[in-house]
Amino acid sequence: MKIGIAGTGRMGTAMALRLLDKGYEVMVWNRTRERTATSEAAGASVAPTPGALVAASDKIISILTNATAMQAVYTGKDGLLSVDVTGKLFIEMSTVRAAEHQALASKVESVGALLLECAVSGTVKPAREGTLVGFAGGKPEAFTEAEPLLEKLCRRVELIGAMGAGASMKLAANLLLTVFWQALAEACSLMHTVPIEPERLIGLLADSNIGAAILRARGAAVAAALEGKPAEAASFDVDFMRKDLRDMLQEAQALGVSLPVATRTLSSLDEASRAGFGKIDGTQYPAYWTNHAKARRYV
Repeated sequence: MKIGIAGTGRMGTAMALRLLDKGYEVMVWNRTRERTATSEAAGASVAPTPGALVAASDKIISILTNATAMQAVYTGKDGLLSVDVTGKLFIEMSTVRAAEHQALASKVESVGALLLECAVSGTVKPAREGTLVGFAGGKPEAFTEAEPLLEKLCRRVELIGAMGAGASMKLAANLLLTVFWQALAEACSLMHTVPIEPERLIGLLADSNIGAAILRARGAAVAAALEGKPAEAASFDVDFMRKDLRDMLQEAQALGVSLPVATRTLSSLDEASRAGFGKIDGTQYPAYWTNHAKARRYV
């Protein structure tokens, strides 16, 4: 089976490598050509345009930065929908609002193709290992067709509901994650004057009754950052968290619900970005908060 991947950022590249390992024939495209280099070196071919990617692929995965990029890649000149897409299946994995996927689905279906949204929970390492969690939304027949492929990328993938349900589920999951990094940062700041080794501190928090799976999985990186050790490559940085939080707040406004904790978290992350820390990984955020925000007063 020939799989096309539009968008070879960190996640798209990890997925391409995973599918190559599983024996798929993979073609990739990215707006910035040099970002396809890792996939190409591993055996993927590179399409010159999104349209060429579709023409050469049986199924197409897109995982793009935001809704603006998604719309441009699908509907722009030489975009994914610029060629004959009759009978093709598009699997859209970008983290956007439900309405964005709903609008895209209408465009895709109007030209004879199927669209399944399947935002995923997890970062680069789970994508590379095939242990993501997938939140799908769309028609059951689209999910049935996509499921064998998605099972190569996800340890669990479920059809949440109609188009838009998967996007809503991803924003809900990321709300918990982004607020967790803020809460962890504040918890570490409470321990700033206690002479306990960071590794032991994080280990105890991970073993407490609120210990999150992300802390058990990435606690070593958090402890290393608290110790001042060199940072590992970011997989979910502050600026991406800010982008997702803005989407959550827009969605909440449309639904008429209040997200006060998410609102305050966004304010704190905005401050970190203005101070030059927008590209640090979530695992480094507690160290930033402890070192740079310990004297602040929030009321």
